[in-house]
Amino acid sequence: MSPFKGQTGLKRIFNATGYSFDGLTAAFKGEAAFRQLVLLNVILIPVSFLFHISKAEHALLIAVCLLALIVELLNSAVEAAIDRISLELHPLSKNAKDMGSAAQFIALGMIAVVWGLILLG
Repeated sequence: MSPFKGQTGLKRIFNATGYSFDGLTAAFKGEAAFRQLVLLNVILIPVSFLFHISKAEHALLIAVCLLALIVELLNSAVEAAIDRISLELHPLSKNAKDMGSAAQFIALGMIAVVWGLILLG
């Protein structure tokens, strides 16, 4: 068991919230792709309120935008972990980073498909 898992109850929730904000701050400061996705969300989410669509469709438009942020955070975490292990070029490291990039590519494609289907369908 990890020595970092000692907190329980409200103290754990308070600490976890702080770690989450630290992660968001690190991503925003250190990852250009995350900043670009934040900008995309700042544009798309308010724009989604301009359309006369159902609440479920509206929730879906927002959800796919937020999903791309989640995928980017996970992609950045994988890249950081790989780089922490070694900066040496290795096929497994390349595969891990490429798969994270592919996940983000699919998440961005989901934004385009879902927005297109809802707004043009």
